[in-house]
Amino acid sequence: MTILVAERVSRNFGGIRAIDDLSFALKQGEIAALIGPNGAGKTTLVNLLTGVLRPSSGSIRFQGEDVTVQRPFQAARRGLARTFQIVQPFPKMTVLENVAAAALFGGKQPSVAAATAAAREQLEFTGLTPFADRSASALTLAGRKRLELAKSMAMNPKVLMLDEVNAGLNSGEIDGALRLIRQIADRGVTILVIEHLMKVVLSLAQRVLVLHHGQLIAEGSANEIVRNQRVVEAYLGEKFARRYSAGAANG
Repeated sequence: MTILVAERVSRNFGGIRAIDDLSFALKQGEIAALIGPNGAGKTTLVNLLTGVLRPSSGSIRFQGEDVTVQRPFQAARRGLARTFQIVQPFPKMTVLENVAAAALFGGKQPSVAAATAAAREQLEFTGLTPFADRSASALTLAGRKRLELAKSMAMNPKVLMLDEVNAGLNSGEIDGALRLIRQIADRGVTILVIEHLMKVVLSLAQRVLVLHHGQLIAEGSANEIVRNQRVVEAYLGEKFARRYSAGAANG
């Protein structure tokens, strides 16, 4: 079943068309990846889907409802959650308080006590319970990335958009993040992963969307995308495609 639809969406910034007549849909419960070169429009698209920006033209529907002109708090309360590429928690608040704020204002919890209880559940889920009473500014980058996930999950999302949630992490930290993302998907949350790391895309995504100059130039399975000549030319490069094909041939 389709949960989120963008239909002929465009976004202009002056004379620049950042998103150009883009249409796509997310299916309930899937993990999809959004890839493309820097400047392709990936973060702009997420901003449009979550009400940070409004389309210059086109429409967005969530669970059958037209949400084209929603505001960010409305998107959050509907169940459209996102993480941010640049992680900026409330530095003077504790880890628990950061997540409780998300639960209270984005997750529609009826009281501070209920929001705090919901926050503790998400800290347990993300492995941050030992840091609950520490300042958010004291967390490592990997910890702050997990805090972003905890805050997003505290909003009870139906769709979660992860904007380069693995950027800056080492190999072990990425493996831990991948396990956590799969666990989130196991809870029935639809996930859109915005990524540059093809390791993440290939290991996670059931479907891949490719943006280039604001246009959707390809869509399909990871195997189909890696063999798509237009994607190779625009983003992946021949060297990666050859290496991937050789690895696939060798099992």
